[in-house]
Amino acid sequence: MLYVSREEESRSRRANCFRVLTLCYLAISQLDRAQEFVNEADKLEPSITCAFLKFKIHLKKKEDEEAIKQLQSMLTYADFHPEFLTISTHESVQNKSTRVALSSLSTLLSLYSPGKLMPLSEVSVVRNLTTLLLREPNTEFEILKHAKLVRSRMVEIGIESFFGKGASGAREINWFAGNCWNFGLKTGREMKHELCKEFLEVAAELYATSVNFGDRIGDANQAMVCKCLILSAGAMLSLEERKKGCLSDVDVKKGLEMLERAGKLLPLISTDESINAGFHFLHTYNSYQLLNKGPTNMQSQQTQIIKSYASTKACKPHHLLQLGLTASLGPRPNLEAAEFSFRSSLTSLLSLPHPDYHSIGVILRKLASISSHSDDLAYEVYRQAYQIVVGLRVGEYPEEEGKWLAMSAWNRSSLAVRLRQGEVARKWMKLGLDLARQLSGMEKYVASMEECIKGFEKVCSGERDREESHTNNQLVLA
Repeated sequence: MLYVSREEESRSRRANCFRVLTLCYLAISQLDRAQEFVNEADKLEPSITCAFLKFKIHLKKKEDEEAIKQLQSMLTYADFHPEFLTISTHESVQNKSTRVALSSLSTLLSLYSPGKLMPLSEVSVVRNLTTLLLREPNTEFEILKHAKLVRSRMVEIGIESFFGKGASGAREINWFAGNCWNFGLKTGREMKHELCKEFLEVAAELYATSVNFGDRIGDANQAMVCKCLILSAGAMLSLEERKKGCLSDVDVKKGLEMLERAGKLLPLISTDESINAGFHFLHTYNSYQLLNKGPTNMQSQQTQIIKSYASTKACKPHHLLQLGLTASLGPRPNLEAAEFSFRSSLTSLLSLPHPDYHSIGVILRKLASISSHSDDLAYEVYRQAYQIVVGLRVGEYPEEEGKWLAMSAWNRSSLAVRLRQGEVARKWMKLGLDLARQLSGMEKYVASMEECIKGFEKVCSGERDREESHTNNQLVLA
């Protein structure tokens, strides 16, 4: 620089020398000296190169705020090219400054417009942005924002124009779809139902796009569309429950449309694994719940949905029990659907090599409660219960459920006694006693029941004697 003239015609050469000196001091990590020289170069000849060197110095100094401001200033230089933002991203990642890298990519993304030549495809920028966000905590909203951007851009400019053609384009779509699916599951586990619902909605659209794009694993992605739609509808219901509000008619309609679409794809989901079989149950459960929230009575449709599920290979007795409990509770109970679910579940459980008697006890209690309006139907339930418990090992039937069965059967005789319906009372007393004799924990009640029956029979016998005497007196008087 001693030999370079300070005249006006030498400004460019002197500026270039300062820039080279800046690089030299950067290389030996003398950052303050490097900053002095780049400032001198910028005074002589402002350029994008000077702006980029200042950016590098701020990065090295861990001055993230200043580095981001420098990024924005690059856009004002006449010789700016988007490639500098790509290089800035690489520099930021190398210096482990994720925040600056995100700012650099976001700035680059804002420059895309139709027909403009850019150093990277738009989808690559969004993918790299998302990848960086994955490294940071609590970035779900930002990731969702970019996932929605992907969805809107593929609609605006076309699938191939945004994702690319052939196998490369299919990989891009599947990457974003898989990422949304994973975040849908993650936010669901964290009880962030609003985010879960939206992630899974976007995932469903992307997986469907992959199928339409000609992806070779079309059936697998169609199954993923089905799963996303089912879980998204479930997240909608969970969100309503958490907020203790009511779904709008628009949301109910949207949820039912999603599940109707998912229902057409259900055959593509294998029932070999319990997880996959669970999606068939969730489809039925979510459909039932949404129909329950509609403006009109849809109980016949609810019953039909459960019957259709019960006829599939995916049907499990414990899922039918859950459907029965759901149908029997709430502000709009559907007793027909509940009874069908309980009876179907009971039949399936009893056919197993090792029945779950705890679940069987719950079902019998519920069936007895549902049938309480009809003496004959209730008696049929209790008789079936008796046939089930006869011959079981001690303690095999749940003690609490057994006690409830025996005592509730016995107590049903009290009304018949008050109404002087001797045969009805005798029938229920005998059944309650028979049940008590077969169940553990009922030993102390059996003796009392036997005494009560003896007393009842004695009273009934005395009444018959009085009636006969009264009849004979009438005959004598006649």
